[in-house]
Amino acid sequence: MYDRLNPSWEATAIYRARVRGCLLGGAIGDALGYPIEFASLDGIRAKHGAQGITGLVIDGQNVVGRVTDDTQMTLFTVEGLRQAHERERHKGIGGAWSRLVRDAYGRWLDTQRLPGPPANAHGLAAQPWLYARRAPGNACLSGLAQDFVPDPTAELGRPGPVNSNSKGCGAVMRSAPFGLTRVPADTAFAMAARSAQTTHGHPTGYYAAGAFAAIVAYLVEGDSLEGAVLRALRLLARHPGHEETTAALRRALDLAAEGSPTPEKVETLGAGWIAEEALAIAVYCALAQPEIRHALLLSVNHSGDSDSTGAICGNLLGAQHGDHRLPHEWLERVEARAEITVVADDLAAECVRR
Repeated sequence: MYDRLNPSWEATAIYRARVRGCLLGGAIGDALGYPIEFASLDGIRAKHGAQGITGLVIDGQNVVGRVTDDTQMTLFTVEGLRQAHERERHKGIGGAWSRLVRDAYGRWLDTQRLPGPPANAHGLAAQPWLYARRAPGNACLSGLAQDFVPDPTAELGRPGPVNSNSKGCGAVMRSAPFGLTRVPADTAFAMAARSAQTTHGHPTGYYAAGAFAAIVAYLVEGDSLEGAVLRALRLLARHPGHEETTAALRRALDLAAEGSPTPEKVETLGAGWIAEEALAIAVYCALAQPEIRHALLLSVNHSGDSDSTGAICGNLLGAQHGDHRLPHEWLERVEARAEITVVADDLAAECVRR
């Protein structure tokens, strides 16, 4: 297990590899799923063959596997958390993360509205490749149009004030970084859940985000995926209104235990448009297919939100195995791979500082 207070050189190297793996794995899954998001399973098979897609779909104009708002927002989550960690280290302001992550999402929103970086932009907002609108979620767009900053100490379990009925997967797919910052898993859970309320007010929408962050935190510590999910279920049980998220994760565990994974089994968990379904599909695919390549393909070859389920599955697999286990021929063709790696390394470097 990773010792957050006194990590060895070897443990620090493993931690850095898991952070890289989580962000790069998510980008691979995102890029795999993007061309077939909105397509039915029958449609995917009709176009790509009986096995569905078997790798990155690169057309004549696409020389890279493009990523979507899932990867974009995940990177801005990282930027906000890195800034918060740095500020707390220098100034001791422990509650700054909420405002800084919200401000980072505001910069992402600018990338969806502007043609390119403003003259005074810095950090991620200065990178032209991020100024691309690729089917962003309506709840993310409408939620961030409001300047709501969640209270880091607020009680969970009630509908939030922004998009109170929304439990789309847009809060889940961006929340892996909360589990990468070397905080305890219950802290990662709470931070991700409260930050999710920026755009998704339904308890299931933000509990699924919290559970995802906690699972990632446990994986970074060295737990197995099944063990991480079981421990996250115990965290969920502490909070009122957790039942939908808990039930979805238990279905994923039970289905994975049956063996013989298929896209048809994936679809019994839902389509992934809503939070608990996207998380359950990703967990199922990562558990049911021991080989990373096959797990990622299973996570996108279904009728539904293929890029989000692929991104979440990739986050989980990368956090578990590190970047060296990711399929190299896919990784080298993912959009902005080098830039994502720098973001990952900057976060890891900041989080190992005391």
